[in-house]
Amino acid sequence: MNPIVAVALLLVGSNAFMTVAWYGHLKHRDAAWWSVILVSWLIALPEYALQVPANRLGYSHLTGTQLKILQEAISVMVFVVFAYFYLGEVPTVRTAAAFVLIVTAVALVRG
Repeated sequence: MNPIVAVALLLVGSNAFMTVAWYGHLKHRDAAWWSVILVSWLIALPEYALQVPANRLGYSHLTGTQLKILQEAISVMVFVVFAYFYLGEVPTVRTAAAFVLIVTAVALVRG
């Protein structure tokens, strides 16, 4: 497998866990804050298990800046999917335009 594809897949998995950890509790506003923090930390643990190898592998093929911008683009993509399916938020034209700008940033820094 292409190492950049492997990095991207690890980052997608990592961001999926982190998005759930950061935003999954929004539909459970009646839960105690301490329990939300505990559950979020437990969800975030697998995120680190994917993020660290992604960064180590990625840094062999990308600069730190390229790796970070790639991660941010993936983060937004994962969040938009999460927001649509879990939070019921429909993406708008502005959402699509923002994503195009982020992808453009990835292309510019990858150059």
